[in-house]
Amino acid sequence: MSIRQASLENSSVTQHYGSQIEFTAQVITDPNLTSTGKYSFSARLLHFEIDKEMYALRVPVRIISQQKVEFLPGQTVRATARVIQTKESRVAAMLLVDKGFEVITTPSRWASVLGKIRTGLRTHSGAGDAGALIPGMVLGDTSKQSAQFNDQMKRAGLTHLVAVSGANFAIVSSFVLWCMQFLFRRNNYRIIATAIALSCFIALVRPSPSVLRAAAMAAVLLSAQATKRKTDSLPALGFAIAVVVLGDPWQSRDAGFALSVLATAGLLLFAPVIENHLPTHKKLAGALAPPIAAIVFCSPILVALSGYLSPMSIVANLLAAPFVAPITIIGFIAALVSPFAPAITTLLIFIIRVPAGFIVAIAHWSSGFPVLTIHNGTIGFVIITILVALLWLFKKSWRRSTAILMVVILSLTWIQRWPGGDWQIANCDVGQGDSMVINLHNGQGIVIDVGPDPIAENKCLRNLGISKVPLLILSHFHADHVGGLAGLLQSRNVGQVWISNNLEPLLESTHSLTLLRNSKVVTVQKGLVSQIAGIQFEILWPENVTKNFQSMPGEGSQSNNSSIAMLVTTADWSIFTAGDLEPPAQHEILGSVRKVDIYKVCHHGSKYQDQELMKALSAQIAVISVGAKNSYGHPAAETIASLTRLGTQVVRTDIDGAVAITAKEHHLRVRKSKGSIRLFYWS
Repeated sequence: MSIRQASLENSSVTQHYGSQIEFTAQVITDPNLTSTGKYSFSARLLHFEIDKEMYALRVPVRIISQQKVEFLPGQTVRATARVIQTKESRVAAMLLVDKGFEVITTPSRWASVLGKIRTGLRTHSGAGDAGALIPGMVLGDTSKQSAQFNDQMKRAGLTHLVAVSGANFAIVSSFVLWCMQFLFRRNNYRIIATAIALSCFIALVRPSPSVLRAAAMAAVLLSAQATKRKTDSLPALGFAIAVVVLGDPWQSRDAGFALSVLATAGLLLFAPVIENHLPTHKKLAGALAPPIAAIVFCSPILVALSGYLSPMSIVANLLAAPFVAPITIIGFIAALVSPFAPAITTLLIFIIRVPAGFIVAIAHWSSGFPVLTIHNGTIGFVIITILVALLWLFKKSWRRSTAILMVVILSLTWIQRWPGGDWQIANCDVGQGDSMVINLHNGQGIVIDVGPDPIAENKCLRNLGISKVPLLILSHFHADHVGGLAGLLQSRNVGQVWISNNLEPLLESTHSLTLLRNSKVVTVQKGLVSQIAGIQFEILWPENVTKNFQSMPGEGSQSNNSSIAMLVTTADWSIFTAGDLEPPAQHEILGSVRKVDIYKVCHHGSKYQDQELMKALSAQIAVISVGAKNSYGHPAAETIASLTRLGTQVVRTDIDGAVAITAKEHHLRVRKSKGSIRLFYWS
């Protein structure tokens, strides 16, 4: 790995970061649409030219295209790009292409056939989540899946179904081996034919590192089953690990590789133990043991990455298991015949859309259950590793150790749950953005901004039990305040919407208002006073026309300075919130504010704050909604220092996570979803 890494770091292209180059490269992977609307693919840089000097080399690079591209692996393309340094360890640099590509070579006949097979399955699989699921389960093609469906699959513990895994290879290989008995009488010929089919399948699903890893792990399981010599399974697993890491050293730092190894080890080592100790029917125990074993062994990595485990994933995997093989096999046949027999493909897809629909329904259903959220990163990894080790050490007393373990986990969960009990105000952890919720009880809440991420917004509202939003307030139309609107609207009705009189940026406002076409939208301005369920809203800004300021320190944005600023008061608490309002506009409303209990700090705690406004508010608690390690430097140290000098307790989502505040007669209690003493909670 050191040699390979040194080769990349000393490549001639790394000497030209920030420069414009003209390059020629060979495409390695299919272009994929990113969340930012750009197309990304990896390629082998063959040569590039800068200042009339030509450099010849062969190093992997990541290419990002502003325009839609449709290339197949093996094609050679030429374009002009800007060289950017990247944190991706497998490539030497990132090339940003603003204009189009010149195609130098057409795809080979083999690549064209494989491309038509992939496109054929994607085209004929149909619309909806079931249609998006089929290409993922058969070929690992997840391009049709929505972010919401991805989140549901992840929360249900079914994501492995839409990634080419060892299970895919095992199913396809077993099917081919079964078919070969009708063609070859000798077992050796059947094995050779199966190996050839497996190689073709690798080419079809693309020989990415994850696919090669899955093939190696599947080979271990197939070897153990074929030879019926389970004592050789662990040495075989060790051999597969060594081969994969030697072929691709970066796999040793890849979480996916660790998950594949642990899942395979769980099936080999722990599944038989579970099957023997489960007090159920033998067939039911055989069905339950594999998902339980895989989840137990993989749990330290899963928690380190995501911070949570889904107990319902065992049930979801058990329910989905009968449908996996039929979808994979029939879908595989449908994909193979799609280039020359589309009618047959349509018929086969029609058949497997029914079981695919069942899996989608299982994902929707199981994702609604609580998950056991555990501190992510190193702390979560260590905690779960210790629990798994104890479970393994006391496997002989299976029932007793499992019962004790469950009691401990559930006790910790109940003690440290979030939001916990009766809460009045919650600030969601939505990354670099804003989203605050006021509890109206009975599943109803008033939402102020929705953050940038629909998945994070939906997750927070689900944790809070919000199923109906009588009032939604969008302070202004920057993406970090309205980008998560689709997540809020997922299975929720919105009554009335308050917006600012400034619709810039138009792209975001047009999209947001289109999503809210079934709600009553009201443009609010200074002077409005309204009361909802005993909560008074007093709008302090903006004025009836957009005000121009001669001096605008900070971002200098008219949209920021048109944010809705308001005082929200009840008998027990009061809040001041003002979106991304900057110092000139903050100073304008100075005479209208008064002391409050909670100050939702403007513009994610940036350094541009009006000191007099903070003093006039003199809040007990200041809430800063901000993303961890953001590139803006939010929150500013001087802003936190100013608030601290005023005696204000500062809570921030990048460190404390989501925040729930309980208030009674202006006495406030804060509950955080993160922290040094916070290890477990249900969400």
